[in-house]
Amino acid sequence: MSHKSVLALFCIVSVHSLYAFAFDSPDETGFQTYIVHIEPPVSQILASFDDLDNYYSSFLPSTLNSDEALRIIHSYHNVMKGFSAKLSAEEVKEMEKIEGFLSARPEKVLPMHTTHTPDFLGLHQDFGFWRDSNFGEGVIIGVIDSGVIPDHPSFSDVGMPPPPAKWKGKCDFNLTTCNNKIIGARTFMSSIDTPLDSVGHGTHTASTAAGNFVQGANFFGLANGTAVGIAPRAHLAIYKVCSISCSESAIIAAMDAAIDDGVDVLSISLGGSSDGFYDDSIALGAYSAMERGIFVSCSAGNSGPFNRTLSNEAPWILTVGASTIDRKLAASVTLGNNEIINGQSGFQPFDVSLLPLVYPGNNATDSDAPFCFPSSLNNTNITGKIVLCEVGGGLGRVAKGQAVKDAGGLAMILMNTPSRGYTVAPDAHVLPAIHVAFEFGQKIKAYLNSSVSPSASITYNGTIIGDRQAPAVASFSSRGPSFISPGILKPDIIGPGVNILAAWSESVENNTNTNANFNIISGTSMSCPHLSGVAALIKSVRPDWSPAAIKSAMITTANQLNLGNLPIEDEWQLQQANIFAIGAGHVNPSKASNPGLVYDIEPKEYISYLCGLNYTNRKVGVIVQRRVNCSEESNIPEAQLNYPSFSIRNRTIPQTYTRTVTNVGDPVSTYIVEIVPPAGIDVKVEPTTLIFSELNQKLTYQVTFTSSGGVVSTIFSEGYIQWTSINYSVRSPIAVRFIDFSSLRF
Repeated sequence: MSHKSVLALFCIVSVHSLYAFAFDSPDETGFQTYIVHIEPPVSQILASFDDLDNYYSSFLPSTLNSDEALRIIHSYHNVMKGFSAKLSAEEVKEMEKIEGFLSARPEKVLPMHTTHTPDFLGLHQDFGFWRDSNFGEGVIIGVIDSGVIPDHPSFSDVGMPPPPAKWKGKCDFNLTTCNNKIIGARTFMSSIDTPLDSVGHGTHTASTAAGNFVQGANFFGLANGTAVGIAPRAHLAIYKVCSISCSESAIIAAMDAAIDDGVDVLSISLGGSSDGFYDDSIALGAYSAMERGIFVSCSAGNSGPFNRTLSNEAPWILTVGASTIDRKLAASVTLGNNEIINGQSGFQPFDVSLLPLVYPGNNATDSDAPFCFPSSLNNTNITGKIVLCEVGGGLGRVAKGQAVKDAGGLAMILMNTPSRGYTVAPDAHVLPAIHVAFEFGQKIKAYLNSSVSPSASITYNGTIIGDRQAPAVASFSSRGPSFISPGILKPDIIGPGVNILAAWSESVENNTNTNANFNIISGTSMSCPHLSGVAALIKSVRPDWSPAAIKSAMITTANQLNLGNLPIEDEWQLQQANIFAIGAGHVNPSKASNPGLVYDIEPKEYISYLCGLNYTNRKVGVIVQRRVNCSEESNIPEAQLNYPSFSIRNRTIPQTYTRTVTNVGDPVSTYIVEIVPPAGIDVKVEPTTLIFSELNQKLTYQVTFTSSGGVVSTIFSEGYIQWTSINYSVRSPIAVRFIDFSSLRF
């Protein structure tokens, strides 16, 4: 598996998603966009942005005339010291000779990667944490994405106060378009001069995080209710960096601007496969944001169910996986043998009576046939029949239905591949259709192969709420362990990311003369803004908390049980979700607002952690933006960082780490430790009791991990440490790896 960085929007929609990345290519003049890192001179004080920009200009070739000087695209001041510019390879070679030059590389250019969720998360309008937090009022959420449709009803500013006095951003729309909800909107794409959303993704994520109340929201009459974001009284600042693709130079510029503008939370539903933090633009920007007290929530990626497929792994980022909610847009297939198969569909026009059933994939000579490509359907008589199609193969789910319809089919059954397991999507199909899990698809195939004249009917059951198996981990949600820093447990947490209803850029059409300005899509792109909204709620009631404290509160209070009071399952194979799929568990906003204890981290502590990764002084300096000498720092192993979880590699020599907790609960309180050790490991905690006498008091404990002996048959195991007082339970998960994951992907 390649671990070159990929930047993409992490949603799964009904078009084919491309996941390969590309570097910016030279244009007809031989120029391409480079990201240039420089080191400011020690002897020269650069007192202003203008001084810094002038210093950047000194690196450009002296042969540039005034017009060519416009080749600088963005100057960076916060995320990194450097700039992006259109340069030739020869010019870069000349630049390398200048004192202060660190590196230059071509930028990466990528293709693109709710009415119910607040209630599902236990947020109720008239009582509890949601009301007590005043719905996130006064907090600014910055959304770095594909822009926004500002006149969507989700972005009404009815009931919204003016922006906080600290707000310094601007609006690239006309003066009357931004309001007290969308207080800023900017574009950082050189070819696009408006933050208007042309693809829908940014509108969807922004409304999920902080959309205002919209009554009567629905998706073709389904999932009807009042649409609202997680922090509906929070302000939104929009930063457009993507259209069909996302440019790295624009992402850096947007994060740079957001830091200056005064946002409190950054929501970033894009990312890529693993790179060192010094070469990861989002990690660099998130570090600078964290230093200024800005909480950063990022999507984990959609490359599950395989291990070691995460994006956004830095410990100063909240890395969010995707889970299901308890709402289904239910449908069922009744086979000719009376067996009933359940699934979902977002378009439920009318029940389909008993019709012949056909599977084009039985044509063994055509590899595209199982996926219902138009050319393949010409070789199978599907007129007047229900057609079974497999997802994937390079053709979108709705596009498959269009191909079936064009070839004379009357309805479609979509079946999952093995890796997609039980995670299905209720798309806006163009004909009667249903999406079923892989196991159920196999049953349909078995019936087809056993019947002389197979047939089926489809029944639509509307919106059903109350699935006791929710939340479950989505099969597509990327998994740990972390590739770059396996000593930090990632993902951190999971949140709603499957079949999420939220605002959309245009009316969703399905060629049946019906449309909707809300859309249901899935991905860790959808789970990320849920957690961004939760962070805004916590920030509203705990304005003095650091990003690390807010993250700790979410992690240590996360749920491990579903609505049926059973362990959370993984929709890949409907088995109990493991720690590298679920992280600490599923977010519980109300508990996170009052966790009892938090594990805080000062920004300077990350320097010891980064030096402990054996990064060079220069690489650490790129991240923290100052000169660092690791030989003078107290280098620490990864697991020694004061993180609210543990991720270790089993060794015969005992490993001992310390953690420091801060009392944010009852001023006078006593916590007693409970230990559930991972299989094959003994865990010892000293002391076993923590006694606090005041708020914000800090106490330290020590954890020693040793092998318990015997043969361990698993490649990893998990457990936890939990501190419990009269009113609080503070849980830290433990992951132990028994083998080296460096070459393992499964």
